[in-house]
Amino acid sequence: MDRLPDQLQPGLRLVFVGTAASERSAATGHYYAHPGNRFWPTLFAVGLTPRPYRPHEFPALRELGIGFTDLCKQGAGMDHVALKAGVDVAGFAAKIRHHRPATVAFTSKKAASLFYARPTSAIALGRQPERDDFPTAFVLSSPSGAASGAWTLQPWRELAAHIAQDCA
Repeated sequence: MDRLPDQLQPGLRLVFVGTAASERSAATGHYYAHPGNRFWPTLFAVGLTPRPYRPHEFPALRELGIGFTDLCKQGAGMDHVALKAGVDVAGFAAKIRHHRPATVAFTSKKAASLFYARPTSAIALGRQPERDDFPTAFVLSSPSGAASGAWTLQPWRELAAHIAQDCA
């Protein structure tokens, strides 16, 4: 059983891609649910949402053209624990190709490293090189409180500028 339900549909302008649900998110059934997570305030701060949203409102973001998924749908907790449940990169890629969002945003270097099959040290934040069969992709600094030492708003701003330009 998936820890968090995918929020995918055709025509989305943006899909956020996490590594796996946190323990708090798995327990509540809400994406980015831990109070120390910067995800929800950041969406509003960079202009991706018209107002601040709370974790339990995540399904409402589909109306804004924003969806959610994770690479590890079965595990939960810190990456070193959650990823023991396995990562389904092929399944993720198939879902994205099926729904064809305009842009995907990995919410950590770890999530991107799993998809691109490269070490996290080889992953740059920001817009990624284009791939023929995949939407425009961004790698964001992790909003998790556990990753606060590596936090930067810059790739989130870059993503928001891209989305604003893409929808103009």
